[in-house]
Amino acid sequence: MRIAVTGGTGFIGRHLSRTLVDAGHTVVIIARGEDRRDPGIRSLPGATFVSCTTDDESRLASAFAGCEAVAHCAGINRERGEQTYERVHVRGTAAVVQAARTAGVRRLVLVSFLRARSACGSAYHESKWAAEELVRSSGLAHTIIKEGITYGRGDHMLDHLSRTVRLFPLFATVGVHERPLRPVAVADTVRVLQAALVDGRLTNQTVAATGPEAIPLSEVVRRVARALGRRVAIVPAPILTHYALAWTLERVFSTPLVSLAQVRMLAEGISEPLPPCDPLPDDLAPRSRLTPELIRAGVDG
Repeated sequence: MRIAVTGGTGFIGRHLSRTLVDAGHTVVIIARGEDRRDPGIRSLPGATFVSCTTDDESRLASAFAGCEAVAHCAGINRERGEQTYERVHVRGTAAVVQAARTAGVRRLVLVSFLRARSACGSAYHESKWAAEELVRSSGLAHTIIKEGITYGRGDHMLDHLSRTVRLFPLFATVGVHERPLRPVAVADTVRVLQAALVDGRLTNQTVAATGPEAIPLSEVVRRVARALGRRVAIVPAPILTHYALAWTLERVFSTPLVSLAQVRMLAEGISEPLPPCDPLPDDLAPRSRLTPELIRAGVDG
């Protein structure tokens, strides 16, 4: 099959692209630029790289030509300059949908956020929900995969936490009473994406990809520290402290340790989808637990 992947140099997109190529598919990798975590993705044998923003409908239609399916993985977790939630998630998805129609694509798979919903007071959540609704009303055979926290080689979670426990082994909880997470291994997510893209499963469904364990972020931190042979001190901190920190970091660093959207996600928990959605078939349900082996495989050094 010929499959296009938007956000193809991003975390989930590049893992999906490599897996599809390894399975013998032809992949069109679409992205604004290059992710430094995996510079070789642009020259992956069996793949074509197209530099394109997700709201450039004409260029997207050209890139989608001859593709049987499109995986729309492009997204941001903080706004920066012209890269707003409205532009990337809403206008970008509208352009992807129309370009897919123009190019005669038969199937569209969207990677969304587990808690995306309308009128919740978060521009991130609401823009992701708007993207879901555009796909649902597209008239295309589609699947929406609602993701929570996904981990693996080149992710943000393990990358940031491993650096924290090595350089400054102190972690402040997001809220005095933490909400649970269900971290999901990227390989499990890719398996669900493949089932929808290649096998035509989950048609016109919205499903949640969540890991098998419900644990607080502090437990994730402890597991990362143990896997790396480090010690870490866990201290409780009010949610407002994290909002203030994220607000500051977003204005100081190009890649902040935490964003405002991420604080909102952690404050409300990332374990159950909102609104409720279709269950995954048992053979596609993520099984991988956050083990020392997977943690070490996902971090540098």
